[in-house]
Amino acid sequence: MGERESENNMDGDFAYVLKDDPKHFVFTASRYKFVSKMLAGKKKVLEIGAGEGIYSKIVEQVVGELEVTDIKTGYDALSCPKTGYDAVYCIDVFEHIKEENTFLNNLSLCAPVCVIGTPSVESQVYASRLSKEGHVNCKSGEELKVLCEKYWRHVFMFGMNDEVVHTGFFPMCHYLFALCCEGY
Repeated sequence: MGERESENNMDGDFAYVLKDDPKHFVFTASRYKFVSKMLAGKKKVLEIGAGEGIYSKIVEQVVGELEVTDIKTGYDALSCPKTGYDAVYCIDVFEHIKEENTFLNNLSLCAPVCVIGTPSVESQVYASRLSKEGHVNCKSGEELKVLCEKYWRHVFMFGMNDEVVHTGFFPMCHYLFALCCEGY
């Protein structure tokens, strides 16, 4: 498979991930497991950027109702704020959004609790050329925290390396989570 074909399949073809990059499966499943632990017991939850929705099943098991959306199904996170949720989350979406303020404002209107998962800017040294082209908005841990604090009162930051979530030194984190609560 050529680099472009391989990169496209990783984003939308679950079978490809299992067959050709099982480590990616484990990392992504671990991200969803973290979200499931943070949102367990919430009654109504919205996921933005669910792709095929395979990993969403991890969260769906611990919340009352999960609605999944994706740009491929016509959901536009920049112009269509949905409201009335207990929590909203997005994993591997924020780094693709150029209009970060509009996006974060819409997330803060959706629900009082939000989880954002995104690769760190420091991780981009190790990203493929194609991945870098699509990642237009990677942040450091501190940058993401400051940005999220414009929209939520409380922002708790976590780092992730492989499948380990921690509160360690953010410049060494490959992946970041912002757990945001109580929008302004």
